[in-house]
Amino acid sequence: MALHLAGRVHRESVEAARAEVWRHGRTPAGEPVFVGVSNGEPVRLLYDVEVHLGE
Repeated sequence: MALHLAGRVHRESVEAARAEVWRHGRTPAGEPVFVGVSNGEPVRLLYDVEVHLGE
């Protein structure tokens, strides 16, 4: 969380967000975008990932 507050990127969480998209059978259309944090314990970083929609 401290990295995001400092305007930096936590690469491990970005890669985990991308891997989760692949795990669900989707293809990422771009970089994950940081959208906030969870309000639970432990705090989790939340990302939005655009995906290519298959036909």
